[in-house]
Amino acid sequence: MTQDQNESGGGERRLLRRRTVLATMGAVPVAAAATLLGATKASAAPATINLSARRQTIKGYGAMTHAAWIGDLTAAQRETAFGTGEGRLGFSILRIPVGESQSDFGRDLATAKRAAELGVTVFASPWNPPASMIETFVRGSQTNAKRLRYSSYAAYAQHLNDFTTYMRNNGVNLYAISVQNEPDYAHDWTWWTTTEMGRFLRENAGSISTRVMAPESFQYIKSMSDPILNDPTALANVDIIGAHLYGTPYSNFPYPLFKQNGAGKELWMSEVYYPNSNANSGDAWPEALDVGEHIHRAMVDAEFQAYVWWYLRRSYGPMREDGQVSKRGAMMAHFARFVRPGYVRIDATANPASNVYVSAYRGDDTVVVVAVNKNTSAVSQQFTLSGTTASGSVSNWLTDGSRTVAAQGALTMSNGSLTVTLPARSVMTFVTSVNGTPPPSPTPTATVTPPPGGGTGPRVTYTVNSWSSGLTASISITNTGTSTINGWTLAFTLPSGQSITSGWNATYSATSGQVSAHNVDYNATIAPGATIDIGFQANHTGNTAKPTAFTLNGIPCTLA
Repeated sequence: MTQDQNESGGGERRLLRRRTVLATMGAVPVAAAATLLGATKASAAPATINLSARRQTIKGYGAMTHAAWIGDLTAAQRETAFGTGEGRLGFSILRIPVGESQSDFGRDLATAKRAAELGVTVFASPWNPPASMIETFVRGSQTNAKRLRYSSYAAYAQHLNDFTTYMRNNGVNLYAISVQNEPDYAHDWTWWTTTEMGRFLRENAGSISTRVMAPESFQYIKSMSDPILNDPTALANVDIIGAHLYGTPYSNFPYPLFKQNGAGKELWMSEVYYPNSNANSGDAWPEALDVGEHIHRAMVDAEFQAYVWWYLRRSYGPMREDGQVSKRGAMMAHFARFVRPGYVRIDATANPASNVYVSAYRGDDTVVVVAVNKNTSAVSQQFTLSGTTASGSVSNWLTDGSRTVAAQGALTMSNGSLTVTLPARSVMTFVTSVNGTPPPSPTPTATVTPPPGGGTGPRVTYTVNSWSSGLTASISITNTGTSTINGWTLAFTLPSGQSITSGWNATYSATSGQVSAHNVDYNATIAPGATIDIGFQANHTGNTAKPTAFTLNGIPCTLA
């Protein structure tokens, strides 16, 4: 992606070709063209939410900052972007650019550092390698197309490592780094063919010191990622299949080959703006509802684990130029503030009525339901949680033409059922607890194959997000061995003054001191190369340090 064409000044390049492509393709799905219900309240079919039918683990929602092109966020805007309270976006992912030279490495550091302090996942994408590594060639009518010299592949991998090291030394542990932003739509940056991408991944990506993302295709063109998924050597050196969704029709969202060959890999939607980048369209209503449906489709149809917007602060983005959350941002906040990293999407009736879209997520005993009603009339919607008779309070938030992620009066769920009125042209998020649900199936016998020859054990990544008296810890466990782990216990010692109050994706045998986190039924198996995510919330008395050592089934882990 390059800068938009709608606002002048600041030396911004124009993107006429992209807008022309999108206009002539006719591929952008516009749900507003669908038949809407009439003016009276209608009843939808019940939406059944299956608490035990778990799908993808959510990594988060977020956006990109690019200080060189549009300026950095202010300190207050960073809190609005990454905070989870009222009036905040709740973003848990930040994308930044990789500088083309080491003198550019620090441009986005201030925002990235604050994001990291708040426990946000930070990843980076390059637009161009250093100029010394580039050669020009003729590509169709483009006489000065750019590509990376093959003789510079190893140096380019080192360049990506240098950026990763710079960020780490300045307080930002990059979660991942991409090989190339949009290698298949590179009129203004560096082109890569599928052959070149595969060769780099096979021969050089293994030396990169953080997770590797590829290919970040402009339109989720499967011919860019199919060769990676079909090449075991290249795939072994990729951790995340990244994709952009510019003009991608909903019918192309599912990816059967990823489900077939992508075990242990993550699937991210790493850039989009939708449905357009018209000036001041961030608050266009009801157009913003298209964003709500788009996120729903990305989670349910495509089963992405992450959803990342283009510019974080922009007139058509989630944050307006004045630092306030836009209506498009509200659509994202309905997911981002409540569906936190490590939550798992669970099955729900996705389309209980025309133009009504429902998705559901679970984090330990917390269930989050997001419902989008694009109809011009209110809809009476019943939600039924299967496998539970839980009753209790349901917190809920609403966005419509006059309200923006506005907290509403608590509702009451009875015997796992809740009926609500979804206002016309609205999005609602519901959050409830399902304490008292049946316990998980017995844990399988724990087995793990020791590393051959005394090699490294499982890898653990531990990220802390702290505030005055509390913290959350997100833990990723990666099976670095060649045998499947069947049942696991992660042991570690909490620093003095920390006490666990709740957790997700694991059961915890103690709340302080020596802690053991045991698998639950749905994540007991960790395939070779696979990563699972767990976490907890804790109180602290001032000490927010991380544990210094971990063991998995008694085997010492390496710390990422």
